[in-house]
Amino acid sequence: MLMQMLSAHEFWVGLLAILWANLILSGDNAVVIALACRSLEPRQQKQAIFWGSGAAIFLRVVLTIFAVALLQLPWLKIVGGLALLWVGVQLLGGGDDDGDNIQGHSHMMTAIRTILIADLVMSLDNVIAVAGVAEAAAGSIAEPIREASKYVLLVLGLGISIPIVIFGSTLVMKAMERFPIIITLGAALLGFIAGEMAVTDPVIRDWVDSTAPWLGTLHVAGLVGAALVVVVGRHLAGRSEGASGASQA
Repeated sequence: MLMQMLSAHEFWVGLLAILWANLILSGDNAVVIALACRSLEPRQQKQAIFWGSGAAIFLRVVLTIFAVALLQLPWLKIVGGLALLWVGVQLLGGGDDDGDNIQGHSHMMTAIRTILIADLVMSLDNVIAVAGVAEAAAGSIAEPIREASKYVLLVLGLGISIPIVIFGSTLVMKAMERFPIIITLGAALLGFIAGEMAVTDPVIRDWVDSTAPWLGTLHVAGLVGAALVVVVGRHLAGRSEGASGASQA
């Protein structure tokens, strides 16, 4: 069966499609990893990126298997959106854009935990896209290897995406060192994703579609989430800086 699968032209086309989808969808994950690891020592940065990325990809594989059922659970996206807002505020809330005082996680396990929480939330929507690509690709493969091919494609594609995420987060981290404003933009991105996610929750989706469709179509919810993270994060950063200055005085 394995040789049949590997010799099928459709299998390799599907694998390339999944890799492309993961490349597109991994941008926000790379930003989170870079934000969480930016204040670690270089050796710890590499370890946190590797283990955080690997664990996040494993979670994405598990989520993909149950994606459709999970996305129908009421309140899940709202709770996930709130969690992502919290992560964005925490990552931003320790200083200003000169990069000297912005808090990062000083402990590797804390950074890995942040990566996992954020990736778990963001993957709720992303896995649907990847699962859809795998389903479409496997659909053109002949039986009896069709069903097995779908899951092999899924696991292979997500597994190979680990170096993509690792490489991307390393590049983002270097960019943050040179252009600290990216830290604020990265935190705002998490707030945007949180807002977009919350308005698609089954609990409020029908109300949004019938009464306030502009929340989604005009990305108002996402923009509000981004603004909230930046405003609250900067406020906490200012308080932290003020408290630090007072203690030194």
